[in-house]
Amino acid sequence: MASEHASAELLGAMSKLLSSVRDITLRLEVEGVDVARGTQAKVADQLSDYVLPRLVQLDAPLLAVVGGSTGAGKSTLVNSLVGERVTESGVLRPTTRSPVLVHHPDDAEWFLPDRILPDLPRTDVPSNDTYALRLATSAKIPRGLAILDAPDVDSIDRGNRELAAQLLAAADLWLFVTSAARYADQVPWDYLRQAAERSTSVAVVLDRTTADAVIEVRGHLARMMTSRGLSDSPLFTVPESGVDADGLLPRDAVSPIVVWLHELAADPAARKMVMARTLDGAVRHVVLRTHDVADAMDAQIAASEVLHGDIDTIYRKAVDTFSVQVTDGTVLKGEVLARWQEFVGTGELLRSVEEKVSRIRDRFVDGVTGKRTRSTEVVEAIETGVQMLLVEHAEAAAEAASRSWATRPAGRTLLDANRGIDRASRDFRVRAERVVHDWRQAVLELVRVEGADKRMTARFLAFGVNGIGVALMIVMFSRNGEGKEAGGTAALGHKLLDAIFGAEVVESLAARAQADLESRVAALFEGEAQRFLDLVESPDTVKAHQGVLRESARQAEYARHADFLNGETTS
Repeated sequence: MASEHASAELLGAMSKLLSSVRDITLRLEVEGVDVARGTQAKVADQLSDYVLPRLVQLDAPLLAVVGGSTGAGKSTLVNSLVGERVTESGVLRPTTRSPVLVHHPDDAEWFLPDRILPDLPRTDVPSNDTYALRLATSAKIPRGLAILDAPDVDSIDRGNRELAAQLLAAADLWLFVTSAARYADQVPWDYLRQAAERSTSVAVVLDRTTADAVIEVRGHLARMMTSRGLSDSPLFTVPESGVDADGLLPRDAVSPIVVWLHELAADPAARKMVMARTLDGAVRHVVLRTHDVADAMDAQIAASEVLHGDIDTIYRKAVDTFSVQVTDGTVLKGEVLARWQEFVGTGELLRSVEEKVSRIRDRFVDGVTGKRTRSTEVVEAIETGVQMLLVEHAEAAAEAASRSWATRPAGRTLLDANRGIDRASRDFRVRAERVVHDWRQAVLELVRVEGADKRMTARFLAFGVNGIGVALMIVMFSRNGEGKEAGGTAALGHKLLDAIFGAEVVESLAARAQADLESRVAALFEGEAQRFLDLVESPDTVKAHQGVLRESARQAEYARHADFLNGETTS
C-alpha cells in the first residue's frame, strides 16, 4: 500500500470487529467459559494493541520485541544490540521493572502517544511499575526500528507472564531469546508455536552457548524450528562470553544480529514485508479466534434458555395458581367471610331482597354522612386477604426460583452475587397493596358505569356503588366453586346482583373484574420475575450478539483478502 494508512474497508472492518468482541459478555459460568473469556481478551488485546495501531500507521518504525526464557540474557542482549545500556538486568526473579522500548530520538513521535499498547502508561524514568512502558532513546539505534525488552515468558509471576504475552502480540517482529540450557523448554515453544500459527515474523537467538556445545545445540534447535513451521526464521547464535564495564557483550558476538536489524531498518520494502506478514497473520488469527468465541456462545445461549425457562415456568405457575384461588372460594375464608356475613346478616336476605330494602338502606345512611360502613369493613378484609395471597405466592416463587437456579452452575454464581433475591422484593407488599386497591377502584367504576341507568332503582339505592361492588367481588371469588366455610352467603350476593343487572350481565361483570385483577397481578409478578431475568441476557439477545460477532469476523476476513492477498499492503 503506497499510503501510510490501510484501506478504509480494512480499517473499518477491524474497528467493527473490536467493538463486536468487546460487546460480548460471557457472563454465565458454563463449561469452557474461562477459555472463551481468555480468547476474547486476547482477541481484543491483539486488535487494540497491534492490528489497529499498525493499520492506522503502516509507516511507523518496525517494532522488534525481545522475549524469551528466564535467565536467557535478554536485557544484556538488548543493551548490546543498541550499543549502550538502556535497560537493566534483573538480579532477582521474578524481575519487577517496567518494560523498556528504545528508539531513535527522531522516531519519538511514533511512541509518545498511545499508538501501540494504549493501556500501558508511558514513563521516561526507570520504574518498578511492571505495567508502565518506559521509553528510552538512543542515537545508536537506526531510524525505522524500535526494540522492546519484555518480561520472561516463563516468569513465576503471573503478571509478568501476561505482560510478556501482550507485548509479543504487539510486535512486528519477535526476537526470541533462549539458551543452551532452556531451548527445549515447553513454555518458549508454546509461544513459538503461536508465532508459527499466526505467521508472525520471528528470529530466534540462541544465547549463552559454550563453544563446545554450539554445534550440537544449534543443530538440534534448527531441527526443532523446522518441524514446528519456523524453517524460514533466522537463527542467530551468541556465544558465551564476558561483558565489558558497561555490561555489554563483545561487538562481534552480536554483530550478525545488529547487521540484520540495521538492514531491515534501512530497507523500507523489507521492513514493510516483515510488517505485512505479521499483520496479515494477526488479522487471520483474530478472525479465527473470533469464530471460536462465537462458537463458545452456544453454551451461553443454552444456559440462558434454561435459566429463563426456570423463571418463566415458576412465575407463570404462581400467577396461574393465584388465578385459580381468586375464583375457587379461597379468598372467602377467615376475616373476609366474617365481615361479609356481618354485612349481609347470615341468611337474612335469602328470603326476599325486596322485603329488606328499607333495612339495607338504613345500613348505608352512615356512608352518606361519612361514617364507617359495613361495606368498608368487607372491602378492607378483601384487600388484606388478596394482598396476603399475593405476598405468599411471591415469596414462594422467589424461593422456588432460587432453588432451581442453585442446581445449575451458572445459576449458583448469579445467586452468590445477588444475595437476598430468594425473597420477594422489599417493596412487594406496598406494590401489592397498590395493585389490589387500584383493582377495587376499577371494580367500583365498573359497577358505576354498568349501573348508570339503574341508579334510581330501589335495589341500587339500597346498596349503593360500594355495596354492589362488594357483592360483585364476592361473586367473583366464588365463580368456580365456593368454599364450604362460606356456605350460601356468596349465593346471596349473586341473587342481589341478578335482581339489579340480570344474570347474564352479572356473569360478564364478574369475568371482567377477574380478568382485570389477573392482568394487574400478572404485571406485578412479571416485575418480580424480571429481578432474576435482569441478571442474565435473554437467549435472543445472546443470539443477536453472536450473529453480529460472526458477521464482523466475516467482513474482517473479506477485507483482509481484499488488502493483503491482493498485495496492496506491501505495494
